[in-house]
Amino acid sequence: MTSKAEKEAFVWIWLPGETDPVVAGRLKADNGNILFNYGKSYLDRIGDSKPAISIYEPELPLKPGVLSLPEGLTMPGCIRDAAPDAWGRRVIINKKLGLKGASNDTAELDELTYLLESGSDRIGALDFQCSPTEYVPRTAKNVSMEELIESAERVEKGLPLTPELDQALFHGSSVGGARPKAVIEDHSKKYVTKFSSSTDLYSVVKAEFIAMRLAQLAGLNVAPVQLAKAANKDVLLIERFDRVPKGDKWARKAMVSALTLLRLDEMMARYASYETLSEIIRHRFTDPKYTLKELFSRLVFNILCGNTDDHARNHAAFWDGKSLTLTPAYDICPQGRTGNEASQAMLIYGDNNLSQLKTCLETAHNFLLSEEEAREIFDKLITAIEQHWNTVCENAELNEVDKKLLWRRQFLNPYSVEQ
Repeated sequence: MTSKAEKEAFVWIWLPGETDPVVAGRLKADNGNILFNYGKSYLDRIGDSKPAISIYEPELPLKPGVLSLPEGLTMPGCIRDAAPDAWGRRVIINKKLGLKGASNDTAELDELTYLLESGSDRIGALDFQCSPTEYVPRTAKNVSMEELIESAERVEKGLPLTPELDQALFHGSSVGGARPKAVIEDHSKKYVTKFSSSTDLYSVVKAEFIAMRLAQLAGLNVAPVQLAKAANKDVLLIERFDRVPKGDKWARKAMVSALTLLRLDEMMARYASYETLSEIIRHRFTDPKYTLKELFSRLVFNILCGNTDDHARNHAAFWDGKSLTLTPAYDICPQGRTGNEASQAMLIYGDNNLSQLKTCLETAHNFLLSEEEAREIFDKLITAIEQHWNTVCENAELNEVDKKLLWRRQFLNPYSVEQ
């Protein structure tokens, strides 16, 4: 039996540089849609010494009344960005439905329930509460990595969690993505941790570590990563870039996904394109020329390392109430492939999403790059991968079988490097 559908939730926001949230407004379920309006107390802050900012413009501009949804959306994209994705929803279903959740679709619970049942330390600067006046964070104490892994394995099998294991995994229920993960804090840093899955055919965790580290060594702006071991399993730790320590508290940085920038939802994600995103960057981002070169380089690196899961939720921007700034890269994970041909999750140029450098050449002008500049980026990234490959694989303690599986198949596949 499912829980009663939630009818409303209140959105709390951390304003830039602040360590405590304020209530911004209310979400209300309305005939299958979720609508938002700012609270009077929040709008009254405009012009104060600690002013309000829009959650994201042009989607939720600072004005009174119920705000209309962008065409085709059933809830504001900037709100959906803060909701749990596939893995977090499985954790919540396990918590709410127990063993029955093993075979249940993630649509079994309504969207407001997912927002209100997920952990408070979610990506970005938002949280959701039942109250407009009292903020009560849904947090879990720091637990061992072994407990987190045991929790993840039980959720994968559809087994109910014990209260202790429930608390262990709950903290990561608000983090996006489909793979088992959790959120941990260690001294002055916070991490998203990813675990190996029972369905992995090779060391996916190590492959992502290698790709992220090689991207960093190639000069891309990438979230720092490290590998750890617990319960004889590999664990990837990705340092969070949406948190800033301030004394014994944390400030939060607001973020929106490229899916929100493109005014799309998951059902329309196949229309997401680098071409359109580059246009948005030219008009709305800080330092657009640098940002365009960085995004183009990330696209090229994704192709060179076999990461075809570069969908629009795997690109994001910081939002300060006025302008957008590209976040560090994350979720660069080589995907398994049987043959040579592959295609990216986002369109690259026109209707073409083939995972080839020659496709990137066709769209270079959209990134304000000449063909010569694009080829220089190709050469730089290929050289970096070849130069650092063995060392990074050694650092990851990658076995020879997986090393052979990744090299020239995911990394520098002959199909991909065609120019």
